[in-house]
Amino acid sequence: MGRVALVTGGTRGIGAAIARNLQEAGHRVAVTYHGNEDAAAAFRKETGIEPFKWDVSDFQACEDGLKRVVEAFGPVEILVNNAGITRDVTLHRMKPEQWDAVIRTNLTSVFNMVSLTIVGMRERGFGRIVQISSINGQKGQIGQANYGAAKAGVLGFTRAVALENASKGITVNAVAPGYIATEMVQAVPANVLESIVAQIPVGRLGEADEIAHGVRYLVSDEASFVTGATLTINGGQYMI
Repeated sequence: MGRVALVTGGTRGIGAAIARNLQEAGHRVAVTYHGNEDAAAAFRKETGIEPFKWDVSDFQACEDGLKRVVEAFGPVEILVNNAGITRDVTLHRMKPEQWDAVIRTNLTSVFNMVSLTIVGMRERGFGRIVQISSINGQKGQIGQANYGAAKAGVLGFTRAVALENASKGITVNAVAPGYIATEMVQAVPANVLESIVAQIPVGRLGEADEIAHGVRYLVSDEASFVTGATLTINGGQYMI
């Protein structure tokens, strides 16, 4: 019997690929979503995976939502923090609400979800936590001071929590994807997309399933000696 896995932002793109991959590995998977009802319904129909609606940037919503997941499946043993948004604009034009929205959704949500699941993991002596960061949290990107700060913050958070919980059978790691062929990336103007691909040594965008395979390894029993790590999956675009 697989473990109970929860993927935030799991009905589309990278999150959906992760959820499907963990389901294929035999885990009992649930996902969260926030606004896109059509995508959630289509994902449920395709996979049979149950989507739970709540705003991961809201602590109380996370607390209430996790209670629903636990009632339906049992305690969360695998947590993948994937939910994220962009509000791209150069800093001198950035509004406080654009900063706040990205920090809350991409970073504060990670605190919310981990703080609400870590106590149970410690009591049970097992846990697998994976944060989805970004290449742009490692190297920076024009127009993404908010996004880069949040995704870099995720990496520092991951290392600290990994140290705090390593003796309790819990691993905490991050994956930093490069440019992946999601709907969001493929909607970029063709000339811009060509310039991005030109910077990737392997000569193509990544696939969401390639990120999912990395997550599947990090949550496996075989990765019990891997914690506090950042797995970069970016086609060689940024080596660290």
